[in-house]
Amino acid sequence: MRQRVHLITLGVDDQETAAEFCDALGWSHAESPDGVIAYDLWGATLGLYPRAKLAEDMGRDLPKGSGAMTLSCNVREKAEVAAVADAAKAAGATILKPPHDVFWGGHIAYFEDPEGFIWEIAHNPFSPLGENDEFQWNGA
Repeated sequence: MRQRVHLITLGVDDQETAAEFCDALGWSHAESPDGVIAYDLWGATLGLYPRAKLAEDMGRDLPKGSGAMTLSCNVREKAEVAAVADAAKAAGATILKPPHDVFWGGHIAYFEDPEGFIWEIAHNPFSPLGENDEFQWNGA
């Protein structure tokens, strides 16, 4: 298997509210006939799908939200971290850690969205974003 992830599916209780939250961050979505609300990313897609249906598909109970993983989005400038955190808070997120400098030289913030998923917003000066905002670890 090639080293890539094409689709990140979040099982959500309220698709409409989850989509409104992502839309409030400035993202745009499409709806598919199979019930997924999809946000195209560069080379991947974030899908919002009813948690009960995802649990049925997987054949197991699914806890709400996350905690052992983050959805991380990098930005070009340090000041953008605060701007995104502010937009997330206005859209109903809980700020877990406000924007701050970190030991490795970056600037990050964490928030929990209304469905309980944890997001990280980061400015990483060692991994500048590409022309189309694509992230490459250490500029690789």
